[in-house]
Amino acid sequence: MKRPKTLHFLAFVTLIGLTGFVPDSSRADTPKSTVQQLLESIKQMNHKKPLTPEQQQSNENISRQALVHLNVLQVSRKTLGKYWKKRSKQEQESFVQLLGDLFRYVAFPNSSKFFGEMNLVYAPTENEGKKATVPLTVQHPDEGEVGIDFVLEQNSTRWKVVDVILDGVSMRNNLRLQFYKVIKKNDYPELVRRMQKKLKKAKSN
Repeated sequence: MKRPKTLHFLAFVTLIGLTGFVPDSSRADTPKSTVQQLLESIKQMNHKKPLTPEQQQSNENISRQALVHLNVLQVSRKTLGKYWKKRSKQEQESFVQLLGDLFRYVAFPNSSKFFGEMNLVYAPTENEGKKATVPLTVQHPDEGEVGIDFVLEQNSTRWKVVDVILDGVSMRNNLRLQFYKVIKKNDYPELVRRMQKKLKKAKSN
C-alpha cells in the first residue's frame, strides 16, 4: 500500500528537517472523543497561504485547543529516551515547550488539508486499563485506504494521545530514531538548534 506523502501528522521528521494555554470548550472523557476533538480541531485550521492576520490568529487558537489532547510531556520523555534524564529540569521544560510548538506550527497545519479531505471510519476502541487504542481508517481519493491507530493514556480523568501509528509505523519511535541520530552524530544542543530553526521558519511563513 502506498503511504500518503501528505500525512505530516505522522511523518514528524518534517519537524526538524532530518534523514499561553487555551482550555478546550468541551472536555473529552473517552479515548474516541479525545481523538475526534483533536482531528476536528486540526481540520478547522486554515492551510491555504498566504494567511490573513485573522486566519493566523484563528490558527493560533485552534492549535492551542488541539494541543490539549496530546500528552506532550510523555511524548518528549519517550522520544528523548535515555537522553531525557541527562537533561536539567530547565532543559526538559524547554524541550517540552519546543516540541509542543512544533506540533502547533508545523504538524497541525500540515495535517489540516489531509484530514479535511478524508472520510474517517472509526473501529471499536481497544481498552487496556489506563491505556487505549483508537483505530480508524481513512479513505483518500488518490491514495486509497490507510489505517491509523491513535494510542492514548489516561492521566487523572483525562485521556491524551501519546502516539500515532500509521501502517505499523510509530510516530514516537520514528521521532526517537531521528533524535538519537542527531545527538549521537553531533550533540543535544544541535538537536535543539535544528528544531528551533524549523519552528522559526514555520512561524515566518
